[in-house]
Amino acid sequence: MTNAVPGLKITHRRYVPYSHAHYAGNLVDGAYSLGLFGDVATEMSIVTDGDEGLFASYSDVQFKAPVRAGDVLEITAELVKVGTRSRVIDFVVYVVARGAATSAAPGAASFLAEPIVATTATGTVVVPPSR
Repeated sequence: MTNAVPGLKITHRRYVPYSHAHYAGNLVDGAYSLGLFGDVATEMSIVTDGDEGLFASYSDVQFKAPVRAGDVLEITAELVKVGTRSRVIDFVVYVVARGAATSAAPGAASFLAEPIVATTATGTVVVPPSR
């Protein structure tokens, strides 16, 4: 039996450690967001089908704004289509807080007035047949 209903949302939050910065300006590579999509898709599959599921494909990935070390990200997954074994999910990474370090305040950070949409994607997850 499945609990998969279009409109179901799952949300994770994650701090981006400085050890993940790969580029100038403490930028993090785009694969970081894709890994987070995998994590939230796994939870979606557990909630809906009692199984971790397997990521089958992405039909669209867009990198809209940079993700930096020191950011706090909110990752959402919304179930948009339910097949017999497939689940189509829309994903979004929002930057909700950002490090604002200065020499006088090396640990400074603040929540943003408006979240920044950093990455979007649509993906398909498959789950085993109902038992």
